[in-house]
Amino acid sequence: MCDDLGMVKSMKIPPTYAPNSVDHALRLAQILQLDGSVTVSEAAARLGVARSTAHRLLTALVYRDFAVRNEDRTYRVGPVLALAERARSDLGALRAAALGPMRALVDRIDETANLSVRTGRNIRFIASTECARALRVGSREGMVFPAHQATGGLIELAALPDEEVEALYADGPRDPGEEMPDLAHLRRELRVVRRSGVALNLERTERGVVAVGCAVKDRAGGTTAALSVSMPGVRYSPGTLKPLTAALTVTAEAITRAL
Repeated sequence: MCDDLGMVKSMKIPPTYAPNSVDHALRLAQILQLDGSVTVSEAAARLGVARSTAHRLLTALVYRDFAVRNEDRTYRVGPVLALAERARSDLGALRAAALGPMRALVDRIDETANLSVRTGRNIRFIASTECARALRVGSREGMVFPAHQATGGLIELAALPDEEVEALYADGPRDPGEEMPDLAHLRRELRVVRRSGVALNLERTERGVVAVGCAVKDRAGGTTAALSVSMPGVRYSPGTLKPLTAALTVTAEAITRAL
């Protein structure tokens, strides 16, 4: 009797109200994660919907970074689902270790702090703590940016040898909208980041926003994430870089100790 009750409790019960479009999008995300790639026709057949509906669903997944459209018109796993392939417990532990030190950092400098991880050519913000100022940079949590353009991405790319960076971009654009970096320029940038331990982003990803970042190390000394501070450009001057770097370094070390 207890076993039967256990089985009943563990059974999946469909929700009484689930909009078809939501259910189809979730199923399509599962298909992408399990199969790796899918065409519009295959998606339509698997879901039992018209090709036009499948195309709209895939377009929505691309817009939200759950999927990426290839040049051959197939769709593959995007950065959000690629990130989900990393051990969930690892990301949870990283967030848990970071949130307290990030809050202390924000209280100290009164600017927004972010934590990001790299997945392939992209960087994704997994935690964000806003400051209380009226003029501030909002939460970046959940956002995805090209790694070579973002502060955290430069930090994490700098942890790789030049050969691995070149291999990362060797196959060219993976979708029509992807902007490829100038590798010679990127190598020079990464050498500067390696020497200083800091990446500076002056309005590269968003007009009017400046960011400064440093690496978060694991216990073995490898780069596991990037910690950054984002602020309105009107509050940044070269004189603020040194105290920001010092505050970031102290916070990154606190996160490492908490891991």
